[in-house]
Amino acid sequence: MTLRIVRLSDPQQQRITLRLIGRIRSDDLTAIRTEIAASGKVVAIDLEEVTLVDLEAVRFLCSCELEGIRVLNCALYIRDWITRERADFV
Repeated sequence: MTLRIVRLSDPQQQRITLRLIGRIRSDDLTAIRTEIAASGKVVAIDLEEVTLVDLEAVRFLCSCELEGIRVLNCALYIRDWITRERADFV
């Protein structure tokens, strides 16, 4: 399954949530970055329908959080991995 990106907007609050669906691999990060840049104010990335991530994806998600983008509905194994990687950022 390839990655699908769905943009959910809340015009009243002028914010964007990107819902990611499928697997996130390092090859997908350029598309996600492009979507973030094109969306303006992205405040959250929703991982509810993400099934698998690789190391570069986890590092990317960690950097998103450090930049103030919330990572929502994250599977426990991904959350634990992000937490371990964050220790390397500090």
